[in-house]
Amino acid sequence: MKYNKLVRDKIPGIIQSKGGTSATHIANDKEYWQKLKEKLQEEIKEFVESESIEEMADILEIVDAIIDYKKFDRKELQKIKNEKAKERGKFKDKIILEES
Repeated sequence: MKYNKLVRDKIPGIIQSKGGTSATHIANDKEYWQKLKEKLQEEIKEFVESESIEEMADILEIVDAIIDYKKFDRKELQKIKNEKAKERGKFKDKIILEES
């Protein structure tokens, strides 16, 4: 079966340990960035369909990989998140804007 998608680091070894074979390559930066974005979309779609904690964990793993790839400072990211929450609020009150 053909995939051409980003997989977790241990997947080729898991396939091999079960008697299977796989063809892989290491992405260059441009391909890796594209595949990270595709994987984020894939995991969000899977979460929307299943609403499972496992899919949410996969989303967080991809978000962590994106943060690392983009070299975002985690403290700065949290600061920006907090500032936005202070200025605009969060999503806790379940407000739906119907018109503006």
